Amino acid sequence: MVEKIAITDEEVEKAYEKLKKEAEENGYFLNNDLFFSKELVRSLLINQKRYGYQACPCRLASGDKSKDLDIICPCDYRDADLNDYDACYCALYISSKIINGEKQLSAIPERRNKVKKTNKEIDGSSLLSEEISKSSIPGLPYPVWRCKVCGYLCARENPPEICPICKAKKERFEKFL
Repeated sequence: MVEKIAITDEEVEKAYEKLKKEAEENGYFLNNDLFFSKELVRSLLINQKRYGYQACPCRLASGDKSKDLDIICPCDYRDADLNDYDACYCALYISSKIINGEKQLSAIPERRNKVKKTNKEIDGSSLLSEEISKSSIPGLPYPVWRCKVCGYLCARENPPEICPICKAKKERFEKFL
């Protein structure tokens, strides 16, 4: 039997307003279908209670945070999906073209498995990152960290606790150089 997790309308409203504010502050738009968006937010909150993190409600989470880091909302694929399709996979985030009616929302192909196979992920980091760190540039005083959600780069001993651009947490950073 599937565990029923109750989320109140007040919890949804509060989380929706926070998410909308953060999105707008960073140049993103939430889907303007309020019922649809709030149901996605409800599902994010259910996943938060179920797993301890807000896994994308449109993907199957494993329950192992280290395996699901790429699908914690906002997921690693959001920006690529917005660039290619004007919406993310679950359509919570959409482009200004869709907001302004210049383009219609359409189905978004899943890129998660394709990216994981291409990168040949090893313990949560990609083969590309491993190759880059092996050939690090001599003379850099600090490693360079990259946010896997938005691409923000910073050079310091450790990644920031929270990305200043997209607000992703520390574990969403990878060593870039």
